[in-house]
Amino acid sequence: MVSVSSAGTAAVAPAPPAVSRTRRAGRALLLLALPAVIVLGVFFVVPAIRLAWLSVSTPELGIGNYTGLATDGVVVTVVLRTLGMAAVVTVLCVLCAYPYAYLMTIVGPRWRAVLTALVLLPFWTSLMARTFAWVVLLQDTGVVNALLAAVGLGPTRLLGTTAGVSIAMAQVMLPFMVLPVYAAMRGIDRRLVDAAMGLGARPINAFLRVYLPLSLRGVAAGATLVMVLSLGFYVTPSLVGSPQQSMLAQLISVQVNQLLNFGAAGALAVTLLVVTLVLVAGVQRLTRTGGAPAALVGGTAS
Repeated sequence: MVSVSSAGTAAVAPAPPAVSRTRRAGRALLLLALPAVIVLGVFFVVPAIRLAWLSVSTPELGIGNYTGLATDGVVVTVVLRTLGMAAVVTVLCVLCAYPYAYLMTIVGPRWRAVLTALVLLPFWTSLMARTFAWVVLLQDTGVVNALLAAVGLGPTRLLGTTAGVSIAMAQVMLPFMVLPVYAAMRGIDRRLVDAAMGLGARPINAFLRVYLPLSLRGVAAGATLVMVLSLGFYVTPSLVGSPQQSMLAQLISVQVNQLLNFGAAGALAVTLLVVTLVLVAGVQRLTRTGGAPAALVGGTAS
């Protein structure tokens, strides 16, 4: 604020206390975020820029690595297989996590604690140990094949196949789906469903028209997380799968460790990064305008 004194000179009034407090709070938040920004820049942005530079500078300057990958049938097959595998794992996680998360919202505090502990238990176990456990379970003489044979569906070859890799990856990724879905469901007012049924909607219709749309944000968040992690998964596909079922991360490893083709590996890594960013941007665009269902019980009364 500017005021004019009796001498005709302009004087700047001090900023209001509320504005000063807001500025100080903003500076404090920036200082708190500074270590994370530095770590992200050093360990993510700088390596990503280096990979992008390698992809267009090795062995010679240009986009030869990208054109070579686009015309290589093996690379195209691996990329499509990776996308398909990630989509299958995401669908499996949604089908398993949604009813599990819903059960967590309707049970009592004691059982909720048990169910939460079961979800968090994989985080307390080594990924390598869990993967080797799946190698044992999925063997031709393993427990899974024994159960399938008991119901007349086996024995079936699972180890080294796409089905086996999908099952093992889904188990590893399941907590990343359950927790976002549960967080979204916890914020839903169940009285909305009761109100829909009170207005004449059947329970299933009230669930589909009221509860399900309100929980889709959590499903979208969990599906994005699982899909992104599955695209770059390496350990489980390497141990449970086979060279014939290689995914993109394994192909990058071969290019770096065996063929020493850093340019092609950089192009593959940049391709994976671009696919991931496009996926995240697409999900954000789809969920940006999401909200409460437009019609709660329209046409559901019977």
